[in-house]
Amino acid sequence: MLVAFSITPLGAGESVGDLVAEAVRVVRASGLPNRTDAMFTTVEGEWDEVMAVVKQAVDAVAAHAPRVSVSLKADIRPGVTDALHAKVEHVERRLAQR
Repeated sequence: MLVAFSITPLGAGESVGDLVAEAVRVVRASGLPNRTDAMFTTVEGEWDEVMAVVKQAVDAVAAHAPRVSVSLKADIRPGVTDALHAKVEHVERRLAQR
C-alpha cells in the first residue's frame, strides 16, 4: 500500500519546519520506501508497518506541539510492489509518447 500523509503542528508557533523535519526523520529511519515533497510524505509497505510509521511520526511532532492535524490518503492494492516509483514512471512514459 501507499500512504501519503501530511502532519501539521498546531499551536507551535509560526515556523513549523523543524517539527515537520522530525516527522520526516522518523519516516526515513523506518527503512520503508518513501518520498517527501512540498505537501506530503509518501510511504510504501504493508498496512501495519506503514500505519505504525505514521503514528510514530505523529507522536514525534505531538511531543512538541499541543495539537497535531494529519491528512492521509491511502492506495491499497494487494500484490503490487514498488508502486512508489512505478506509478510515476507510467505517467512519465505516457508523457514522453506525445
